[in-house]
This record gives sequence, C-alpha cells and structure tokens, in this order.
Amino acid sequence: MSQPDVRLAPEIAASAWFNTPAPLTLAGLRGRPVFLHAFQLLCPGCVSQALPQVKRIERAFAGTDLQVIGIHTVFEHHAAMTPVTLQAFLHEYRLASPVAVDLAEEGSEIPVTMRRLGLRGTPSSILVGRDGTVLNHVFGIEDDIAVGARIAMALAASPSPAGEPAGTAACADGRCEAPAGEAGA
Repeated sequence: MSQPDVRLAPEIAASAWFNTPAPLTLAGLRGRPVFLHAFQLLCPGCVSQALPQVKRIERAFAGTDLQVIGIHTVFEHHAAMTPVTLQAFLHEYRLASPVAVDLAEEGSEIPVTMRRLGLRGTPSSILVGRDGTVLNHVFGIEDDIAVGARIAMALAASPSPAGEPAGTAACADGRCEAPAGEAGA
C-alpha cells in the first residue's frame, strides 16, 4: 500500500509579529485549521480585494477555531514597506488577526516564508488543515463562496491521530468508510 501524499505546510519565518502577544507557529497550531494570507501593503489587489475578503473571513468564522494569519511578504519596494509602515497600515485598515513580517534574507529579494511556501506573488492564500497539511494554495483572489466552503470543510474535519493525515485512516482503494454510528444516518 502506498503512503498518502502528505504536504505539511512549511513553518513561518518571521522577523516580527503584530496583533499577537507572542509569535505563532504552525506546529503550535496543529489541531486547528489555519488560513494564511500573504500580502504587501503596496499591492493594489491585496488592498482592494484580498484584505477585505480576509476581514469577511474573520467575521464569518469568528466563533470557530480557525486561525487567520497574515504574512507581510515584501519582494519589491523594500525601503517603503518597513515594519513601522506596516504597523500604521494594520491600524488604519483595522486588521485584527496576527500578522508576521516575512523574514528577509541577505542576498535574496524573496523572503524566507515566501520561498518555503512557493508563493508566486501577492495576494496568495494557503489553507492548512488540522493535521498541518496544505489543503489549498491560491495565487490571486478566490471567490468568497469557494474559500468559505474550503474553510468550512477544514473546520468540519476531525482531528487525526498524531502524525496521521486527516481523512486517510478509514480510506482504502479510493473509498472511505463513514465513522461508526454515522453510516446511513
């Protein structure tokens, strides 16, 4: 029997955090779905479409265990997008969820987390499941209904035993058995 394709999300590398009393890690959030959104404050698509969508996601899923995390990933206009500017931007746009400043690396225009996640640009979003695997990866803006449905499915997924990808325990040969007591209900 072949092993399932497990794509654990790479860890966030941050030089600073905003809107959180302590740095967050994906490993520390294991067991909860995580919606990562990568943006730049000078990215027109981020400001006009992606960040308003993130605010809608924050409102719609406020009563759940979904963790929303912004990643300010600067790959252009480095001198203009400093942490001080970002702090003012977050205040003015009233972004409440934690935001990591993607770690710059000497000799590279592309910050570390952006490289690790294989991002093509901003805006981008990554949905991480309760087991830490990447469930969805999008460059650009996804339709609200599609992203909402993906998040709802991630929230509905049961936590899997440690080290085992969600949804594979009772699946074989392309079929999955319903948990006991739910079949035919």
